[in-house]
Amino acid sequence: MLLEHLNRRLREREAAALWRQRRVADSACAPLQHLAEGGEGTRALLAFCSNDYLGLAAHPALIDALAAGARRWGVGSGASALVSGHATPHAALEDELARWLAPYIPQAAVLGFCSGYMANLALLTTLADAEAVIFADKLNHASLIDGGLLAEARMRRYPHARLDLLDAMLADSTAALRLIVTDAVFSMDGDIAPLPELLALAERHDAWLIVDDAHGFGVLGEGGQGALAHFGLRSERIIYMGTLGKAAGVSGAFVAAHPLVVEALVQGARSYIYTTAPSPALAHTQLASLALIAGDEGAARRGHLNALVEALRTGLAAVIAAHPHCGWRLAESATAIQPLIVGDNAAAVALSAALEARGLRVPAIRPPTVPAGSARLRITLSAAHSRADVDRLCAALAQLASEGEHP
Repeated sequence: MLLEHLNRRLREREAAALWRQRRVADSACAPLQHLAEGGEGTRALLAFCSNDYLGLAAHPALIDALAAGARRWGVGSGASALVSGHATPHAALEDELARWLAPYIPQAAVLGFCSGYMANLALLTTLADAEAVIFADKLNHASLIDGGLLAEARMRRYPHARLDLLDAMLADSTAALRLIVTDAVFSMDGDIAPLPELLALAERHDAWLIVDDAHGFGVLGEGGQGALAHFGLRSERIIYMGTLGKAAGVSGAFVAAHPLVVEALVQGARSYIYTTAPSPALAHTQLASLALIAGDEGAARRGHLNALVEALRTGLAAVIAAHPHCGWRLAESATAIQPLIVGDNAAAVALSAALEARGLRVPAIRPPTVPAGSARLRITLSAAHSRADVDRLCAALAQLASEGEHP
């Protein structure tokens, strides 16, 4: 009975062009990705699908730091952080991140996590008790949605970036604790949340603002400190989550907030308490990554990335203008996430396949990751890309549009 049930559900997914497939990479994270082709060796594809925004994932300095960290601290942590797994590199990393975020969150304290997903589950299930109400943007990441569903609090979701409706919801609420929850950079659309206005609402309605800056940390702000620096915000009402496996190029995540918030997580967050602590060698490497991000090289990489974003948007706009019959649409985004919205699931899958046949890897993103009718190619750029890489992608899309090879 179970197997029949699962088989029926899987066939329905396949018929709706929602089938997902893992690919095996046989190379380090880089624009030119070598994918295993069964027993036929590997195939090199120019990839526009990594979140390695600064191109640090295979940086020689980080490789050396990881090796040095493993020689000094070993490979595994051996236990949860509250048993015996919290090592000197973990503490040093939290202290350094607290220093980074102190200009934006007074008295900032930091707690490290294995992943952004676990950090967001920790935040919402710990802070959003039965006396709270969560006010969440409808396009928030799945981890924020799942955290809200697992929390004791009621969750109310407002239409994407509709501050007027959020204002009304907050005014109508009599909850003892109000939590506004938002992505900073929305992972499938690439737009940046109106954080100054959200913070103003939090202050007006005596609420707290939880910001998931997974796709902004390391990229936004003059020194790469993220979305808070980008807007120049400062408030103890901000609870900030950043990840270290995207622009920072390594692994893990952290929460920065008032010390009492962090202590509440240490005492009550199940996804922190009941899991093995990350490798201390990784924490050692993450410290080296922060130094790169804050230095001259980090600034140069951010500048190059911004130039690539501008070049891609100019190129794609020209393709869309020349071939309006395609029905493609470029989302409004100034970040490294540049979605080309196709609409139909099967059409997005076919367009992705046609690009792969030309040596380009740009996966199709479909519901439920994005709303129905908005299937897309999620094009992501890295500072490791060149201008020639961007031109090649635009030329391939122009060719597909002119030849009518899109569905």
